[in-house]
Amino acid sequence: MTDETDAADAAWFAGVDPGDVDAASDAIREGEAEEPADWPALAVKAGFAEDEAAYYDELREATVTATREAVQERERADDQQLIHAIRSMDDSERTANELAERAIEWGGALFDEVGEGIEGARDLAEREGDNAAERRAISLATRVVDLADERDELRTFIEETAPGVAPNLTKMAGPVLAARLIELAGGLETLAKKPSGTVQVLGAEDALFAHLSGRAPSPKHGAIFTHDFVRNTRPADRGSAARALAGKLAIAARIDHYSGELRPDVHEELRERMATIRARAEDASGDEEAGDSAATDGGGADE
Repeated sequence: MTDETDAADAAWFAGVDPGDVDAASDAIREGEAEEPADWPALAVKAGFAEDEAAYYDELREATVTATREAVQERERADDQQLIHAIRSMDDSERTANELAERAIEWGGALFDEVGEGIEGARDLAEREGDNAAERRAISLATRVVDLADERDELRTFIEETAPGVAPNLTKMAGPVLAARLIELAGGLETLAKKPSGTVQVLGAEDALFAHLSGRAPSPKHGAIFTHDFVRNTRPADRGSAARALAGKLAIAARIDHYSGELRPDVHEELRERMATIRARAEDASGDEEAGDSAATDGGGADE
């Protein structure tokens, strides 16, 4: 009887009034038991439910509510806000560029000396229209400017938010690339659990699938190509640079997810590794110059 009483006291419904969905939901999310028990029978004996069917009705409503709350909390998490922001920034930029082309084409047919791109749309938006067509073209250009400004403001939001969400990843990759990696992975936790090889090719899924189907070589990098350590490394060493960067980015994401503390040593290790990789280019350049010099000297002696 004592064991049964202890089990009832440890049950998720202990202290919860029947019909109190919020309290039941909290108990489901926060409670735990060392071992299973005959919960339906215990619930009936404790007066929580009239019978087993009523118990399962209470359990279902509590678990559904608990799941809904967990999903809502996840959506409000800071890394999810970064994901929404980077996607919105990309959408704003893409749409602004597409509409800018249309506005410039239209405006060029109505006005003299219309510029190109977003700046051309800004100039067009400041003009005065004398007829309906001109006013519509100007209005379209104004929408382009609004989208371009929204893109800039979203970028500022990302730059301000990313260091608090992922300090090491942001310091290593920059706020925009850090947010993009989190978005591509589906969240900071998911990114932290990915191997470095996967981090290396995030954003190159099409190329990777083409490689797996035998239609293309294996991609060396995905979104991380925009990083200075990859983009500004000579092509022969980009694979090594991408692997080194991806390895440290994976470590940075894990540190951010599990501790959130800034770790300067990780960044110093990456800088030292990149210095070693880039030194190859200098050594190769020196060897080529030595070879050219020897060839020149040899040619002079023959003459």
